[in-house]
Amino acid sequence: MITSKLPATGTTIFTVMSALAKEHGAINLSQGFPDFPCPPALQAALERYIEEGFNQYAHMAGAISLRQAIANKVALTYGATINPETDVTVTAGGTQAIFTAIAATVHTGDEVIYFTPAYDSYAPAILLQGGKPIAIELQHPSYQIPWQQVKDATTPRTRMIIINTPHNPSGTVMTAADMRTLQDLVRDTNILILSDEVYEHIVFDGARHESALRFPELAARSFVVYSFGKTYHVTGWKMGYCIAPEALMREFRKVHQYLVFSVNHPAQLAFGEIMETQPKLWQELPQFYQRKRDLFIKHLQGSRFTIRPSQGTYFQLLGYENITDEPDTALAERWTKEIGVASIPVSVFYDPAVQSKVLRFCFAKSDDVLEAAAEKLCKI
Repeated sequence: MITSKLPATGTTIFTVMSALAKEHGAINLSQGFPDFPCPPALQAALERYIEEGFNQYAHMAGAISLRQAIANKVALTYGATINPETDVTVTAGGTQAIFTAIAATVHTGDEVIYFTPAYDSYAPAILLQGGKPIAIELQHPSYQIPWQQVKDATTPRTRMIIINTPHNPSGTVMTAADMRTLQDLVRDTNILILSDEVYEHIVFDGARHESALRFPELAARSFVVYSFGKTYHVTGWKMGYCIAPEALMREFRKVHQYLVFSVNHPAQLAFGEIMETQPKLWQELPQFYQRKRDLFIKHLQGSRFTIRPSQGTYFQLLGYENITDEPDTALAERWTKEIGVASIPVSVFYDPAVQSKVLRFCFAKSDDVLEAAAEKLCKI
């Protein structure tokens, strides 16, 4: 008989809704992945490195050419200096980086503060290390961090605070004031920060992404996680990286080397090349996705949904409180079958579930798909 370490965990809602969409031929705006191709230059570079024979293990921490490209980008984007030898590790996606940072530093009985609605990997990773997840609820509809509650929840057992900006699923972004408040809160403590910044370049309306790397006191105690998949439309490649000061990264790599050791070598070389030769691919991402957000919202005008435009990520929340009192999970499933559009119920990002009559839709889709989905939603 097996005693489960995650007895309350089943199949993720993302898998369930994507399968349901496929079964019923629905437009899938549930799971967060683009339906358009990756940059041709990236694909060409990958093919070239495969042909040139870079098909064996990469360096455990990542190909040095990629780590140097990351360091150059961090200096350009955030004005921070990092050592590519000691401060960067390339990972099998952002989720692996998140798990590794928690596994490397959270011990039995440690408390980890995080904010709900939350990406669903945080709490399980904490629990698997014997830690205690401390969830603080972001209040609908603004989803701002209640900093006094954070202060009140901080104890001598608090080991880590997890932040996520731009935030999945709400689409909100943390401000410089938020980051300074966090910096003040953890000053003179041993609390670590895990900053999930996988949507770093998808920020709208002229706002600036306030990375933990912009704030030296935070950077000195932070694991900062990024994703190539979100930036280059290749979520299936499962490639990301983590930046942390040398002492923290040393612990991170102890776990990383036994978890995955190293990740796809030719893809690392391709990413390093494209970052250096075509920086516009990430510099122009805010405009690229803002146009898609605006297109989706435009075609939803006249619908019965409540719409607060997303500030970042490629997700848009739609409130249905003027349409029905039905629980969001049942509604998402029913509309997938009957209306032909799949979404994600926001209640699943809470533990325990919180009903706020909100569904999450992914707009990282081709224009015709967004228009067709909006047309169906407007008929509700």
